[in-house]
Amino acid sequence: MSDPVRLVTSLIGRAPESTALIEQALTHRSAGPVNNERLEFLGDALLGFAIAEVLLQRFPDASEGELTRRRATLVNREALATIARSLELGDFLRLDPGALRSGGHARDSVLSDALEALIGAIYLDQGFRCAREMILNVFAEALSDVARRDVGKDPKTRLQEWLQARRLALPEYEVTAVTGEQHAQSFQVRCRLPDDGRTCFGEGSSRRRAEQQSAETMLALLVEQE
Repeated sequence: MSDPVRLVTSLIGRAPESTALIEQALTHRSAGPVNNERLEFLGDALLGFAIAEVLLQRFPDASEGELTRRRATLVNREALATIARSLELGDFLRLDPGALRSGGHARDSVLSDALEALIGAIYLDQGFRCAREMILNVFAEALSDVARRDVGKDPKTRLQEWLQARRLALPEYEVTAVTGEQHAQSFQVRCRLPDDGRTCFGEGSSRRRAEQQSAETMLALLVEQE
């Protein structure tokens, strides 16, 4: 697509009334005082509400905790950045030359903020119903995927609870290596138990994923040795 207006038109089925709002949604704070931070604030709230509403409808028997975990797998920086990349939002972002040269248009934080800002802009331009339809459209695959997942407690939580049940100190996590280009980094994290110094490592495309993997490895080791 040649411009962001065409992108938005394809997402909502009509041309936006305010091209200025769309341009602002895709303007990083590094590019000037008129940027997407306020729209990102609005879009974050709209996204959280829309996803919470659809999860409530699709999982009528789910507990609050389960709904919260499902929402967390959908509304987080990595998930939003993945959707933003599928929409090629990075091609339309406005950043200052320095941020652009350093790969800012490909960073998870920049992309996720831009997607939320775009949601906010569409809401102001077309209203909530249109913004909600756009959210459900771009999140359709992720919503289908989360419906198939086991959304039990994550490995870090399970490890913490295992240790607390035995009155042991909580684990310490440390990033030991970061490799790869800015837009495709790989993190290595060490999980260490303060009580006895046992250590496990995990790797992932983000610090969070690497921590989860290291916690899962540590928990498996503890259960095996118990």
